[in-house]
Amino acid sequence: MGIPAWVWFVVAAVAIAAGVALLITDRARRTAKNRERRRWAALRGWQFAEYDQVLPTKWRRGLLPQYSGAVATDIVAGSTFTADGRRQVSVLDLVVGGRTVAVLVGLRCRRPIATTLELWLPEVPVPHESELDLLGPVGSRYAFVGDVATARPNVTPDVVDAVEEFGDDVTVVWAESDWVLAALEPGAADPAQLENALRALGQLADLVDPFEVDPNEDRPSERSAEDDAAEEPADDTADELDADAGTGKSVEGGTA
Repeated sequence: MGIPAWVWFVVAAVAIAAGVALLITDRARRTAKNRERRRWAALRGWQFAEYDQVLPTKWRRGLLPQYSGAVATDIVAGSTFTADGRRQVSVLDLVVGGRTVAVLVGLRCRRPIATTLELWLPEVPVPHESELDLLGPVGSRYAFVGDVATARPNVTPDVVDAVEEFGDDVTVVWAESDWVLAALEPGAADPAQLENALRALGQLADLVDPFEVDPNEDRPSERSAEDDAAEEPADDTADELDADAGTGKSVEGGTA
C-alpha cells in the first residue's frame, strides 16, 4: 500500500517552513551582528563597510588557502595604538558561499616580516596547501614557517608569551608580508573578543616589528654635513618658523 499523496505534500510543506524559518533566523542574527559591529566601529571612530570582494585577496596565508571565492562583509577599518605606536586595523567577516567561515582581525606593521609565520591550535588540521615547514611548538600552538633558519631566532620567550595571550577562540595567528592577523571562530567575535584579539595582536606586532628604527630614516653614515646644514633654517627665518609651528593643525584620523 503506497503512501498517500497528501502525506508527501505535508512533508514538503514542513521542510519548506523549516527552511524559511532557518533563513529568517540567520538573517536576523546577521542583521544584529551587523548593527553591533557598526556601533563598535562608530565608538572607536573607525570606518564601516558592508561588503568588499577584493579585500580578502590582500592576504594569502592562515585560513585563506582553504577557501576560494571568499568575500569580506561587516568590515571595520581604522587605526589603534599599541605600546610602540599607532598601527592600521582591519576587521572583517570572511564569507564563502553565503556562510561566515571566520572573522579576521589584522594589524599592519611598518615593514615586512622576515618570514611567514603561522601559529595553529594543535587540534586544528593545518591546510595541506600551506607549503610551510614545521618549526615546532610555540607555547600551546604549533608554528609553521616559510624559512626555519630565519624564523627560529625570532621566536623569543617574549614572542611565546605574546602568543599565549590568544584564546582558544582564535584558530590561527599568522604573520605575512607587513601584517599580523588572527582568525576567530564566527560565533566568538563580539566586540569584547575582538578587542582582546587586537590587544594580543598589538603585543605580537610590537615584538616582530619594533619601532626603535624608522625604516625610512637615513642611516647616519648616509648623511653628509651638507644634508645637516640644509635642514637648519636660516637665522632670519627662525622666528617665523616658530610662529607657524604654533598654528599647525593635526591631520591624523581615527581614535585609539
